[in-house]
Amino acid sequence: MKTLNAPDTISGKAGRAYAKINGNNEELFFAKTIEATVEKNKSEVKAIGKRMTGHKTTGANGTGSMTLYYMTPLFRELIRQWKETGVDVYFDMVVENDDEESAAGKQTVLLIDCNLDSVILAKLDGDSDDALDEDADFTFEDFDILKAFNQI
Repeated sequence: MKTLNAPDTISGKAGRAYAKINGNNEELFFAKTIEATVEKNKSEVKAIGKRMTGHKTTGANGTGSMTLYYMTPLFRELIRQWKETGVDVYFDMVVENDDEESAAGKQTVLLIDCNLDSVILAKLDGDSDDALDEDADFTFEDFDILKAFNQI
């Protein structure tokens, strides 16, 4: 019987992320959290003689979110470029989990053709003693798992 070894859990701080934008790799060192999700689209399948409704996967939708420290012009510049030119910017993002203490090893996921949903242009908060941050939601068109965790 397998048991969970605490050191094999993955630290959320151990890793890195970067975006390939206009041919340049931009390390996302200012990111606090990044999460990407694939949600399957399903159609209901009803059949005579079955009491339960079946479900057939017919596609998928990729969405993500990032919480960033409010300290870089990177995404504000992308939205400005779109406003000025009308050409939207799509970029690839690589997210790596790399907790050297864990026997699970490293995982590297490539998110393909990411596109921002919204960008905060300006922000002040006189009611907070914390560093300013911003949430940025995005979609992505495809993904690949470049390196999977070890099976432990």
